[in-house]
Amino acid sequence: TNEEGEEEEQVVNPWEVSAGKGGIDYDKLVDQFGCQRLDDALVARVARLTARPPHRFLRRGLFFAHRDLNEILDLYEKGEKFYLYTGRGPSSEALHLGHLIPFMFTKYLQDAFKVPLVIQLTDDEKFLWKNLTVEETKRLARENAKDIIACGFDVERTFIFSDFNYVGGAFYENMVKVARCVTYNKVVGIFGFTPEDHIGKVSFPPVQAVPSFPSSFPHLFSGNDQLRCLIPCAIDQDPYFRMTRDVAPRIGYQKPSLIESRFFPALQGENTKMSASDPNSAIYVTDSAKEIKTKVCFKHCILVENYCNFIFYLRPFKFWSSIKSSVL
Repeated sequence: TNEEGEEEEQVVNPWEVSAGKGGIDYDKLVDQFGCQRLDDALVARVARLTARPPHRFLRRGLFFAHRDLNEILDLYEKGEKFYLYTGRGPSSEALHLGHLIPFMFTKYLQDAFKVPLVIQLTDDEKFLWKNLTVEETKRLARENAKDIIACGFDVERTFIFSDFNYVGGAFYENMVKVARCVTYNKVVGIFGFTPEDHIGKVSFPPVQAVPSFPSSFPHLFSGNDQLRCLIPCAIDQDPYFRMTRDVAPRIGYQKPSLIESRFFPALQGENTKMSASDPNSAIYVTDSAKEIKTKVCFKHCILVENYCNFIFYLRPFKFWSSIKSSVL
């Protein structure tokens, strides 16, 4: 029944996002994860410090939660810098609109604050979670990097790396430091691993944690081990960084700050996110205008009750102005 669907327990973790017919309950998620709501005062402060209007994703509440963003702004106001860290798990040939959200917003942050950026391509994660070969995940990482580069990041301030190619040295040293601080029970509690999960999955979280620490990149931040990090990401990535923030002071590092977004809803409805695992759920950057029209019109015909909400997410993209007359 509908009531049963609405009361279906939502699942939000880095590998699964699902909810009942009412869609994701973001208030519940904020309470569950323990992050803070991004309020109007904080958005206004970002605008004041950057001397530019807040990004449309901020104005429209697409980025809606944070962890210690105020501390990053405090430092910036005192004339100190920070760096940005975001990433992508390459499991498809091209990025879809949901993938673009954090990259478009990170581009704005880099331009507004004029700070360095590291972008992690977790090809190793996709090998561990998907039925893909090492060679295929490395190839997909290269393909995805092209879409990421096309977002227009500052080439002088941006470092893009894949785990298979970069992990080692100081980066690996930090991974081991993190791993020793997190018990098996703790990682199961955070990520929900089961006895059937192989040890590769259990050992992966430190890989995504340590780009939060500048000492993982000695060629970029040598001698600046206390530089603060701000991570723009979707809220399903929060478990990684709850773990990271818990461990950081114990190994002599600063806690990373986060600014977190809602999910771009799948074409099938708001009870899940756009996912590369289901090509029919997503609009890809490689889709033609005709393909986008077909997908959007299909959603209009099949899911009228959620269509207005879906349009809310499409409006910030440039292609929307060219197709809206034919789909509204």
